[in-house]
Amino acid sequence: MLRSVEQRRTGGSRQEDPRVTGLRSAVSRLRRQLASHPAEFSDRSIAEEELAALDAMVADGNAEIPRLRRSLLLIAGAIGSVSALAPGLREVRDAVELFEPSPRG
Repeated sequence: MLRSVEQRRTGGSRQEDPRVTGLRSAVSRLRRQLASHPAEFSDRSIAEEELAALDAMVADGNAEIPRLRRSLLLIAGAIGSVSALAPGLREVRDAVELFEPSPRG
């Protein structure tokens, strides 16, 4: 008997890091919000490119903290003045911060 696609997909796969899942979800939401935002602004393409880069980094397992931070700064600089996108940007920032090493105490 044939197994369903879902069974094959989950059968031998390893569990994804919850930080990766969270960051990819936050990036996806912000990308959708940005795409549906009616106003044009000069740095929109920079934000779109960096969101795509963030998603690709974590999808490939290439989540280097300095590169994550750099992308976050570029995104924030590009859309920081668009208040409607602030909650989505905050969500991405919070997700990136989860990759930071925990402080020793």
